[in-house]
Amino acid sequence: MKFGITQPSQCSYLPEEKEQILVLVSDSPTTRQQYDYLIGMGFRRSGGQVYRPHCDKCKACVPIRLPVAIFEFSKSQKRISKRNQDIRVEISAQDKPEYYDLFASYINQRHADGGMFPPSQEQYQGFVPSPWGETLFIEFHDQHELIAVAITDNLLTSLSAMYTYFKPGEEKRSLGTFAILKQIEIARSMNKEFLYLGYQIDSCQKMRYKQNFLPNERFFEDKWHLFAK
Repeated sequence: MKFGITQPSQCSYLPEEKEQILVLVSDSPTTRQQYDYLIGMGFRRSGGQVYRPHCDKCKACVPIRLPVAIFEFSKSQKRISKRNQDIRVEISAQDKPEYYDLFASYINQRHADGGMFPPSQEQYQGFVPSPWGETLFIEFHDQHELIAVAITDNLLTSLSAMYTYFKPGEEKRSLGTFAILKQIEIARSMNKEFLYLGYQIDSCQKMRYKQNFLPNERFFEDKWHLFAK
């Protein structure tokens, strides 16, 4: 496998910092086995691009995963789960037009100041599909209405939470947290070892929530470290 490093650019999470990305640039197509290994070394994917932060001075982005066999619901997470017990959860292995419609509404109303605005089909199809693996679409229905979708990679030994979006106006349900709790349950039912959550960034308010899921493991100094209650 070959890798390249991008030129420094403004960080999308910490505006005062410059980011550089280590990118897989191998001549041969990425395999499921390779990505399963790379995600265990702190990498992520966006579409078919596999990357990991490789910044010169800043080390704020820390890969985080949940060992699902020993994960324990906190009191607040139990309340969120109970609050959403009326939600029907279904899993699809196929993308559907209604997914993009919900995604576009979510970006337009909640993230108009972010890098995904304005949403487009080209952008959506650029980061969602996995060329080498299986992507699951976990649907959350309030009666007959689709109110949230969690895009999740089904890897060899784990699940990887890619992106979750939901219907604006449903904030009281805490659907982002509820989606992670459901992915933990699904990972357990599939005998997966971990649920990967991407990067924990303590100094970014939008990215701190992942530390609330315990126990978790974080990757730094070239190995995973367990953080418990």
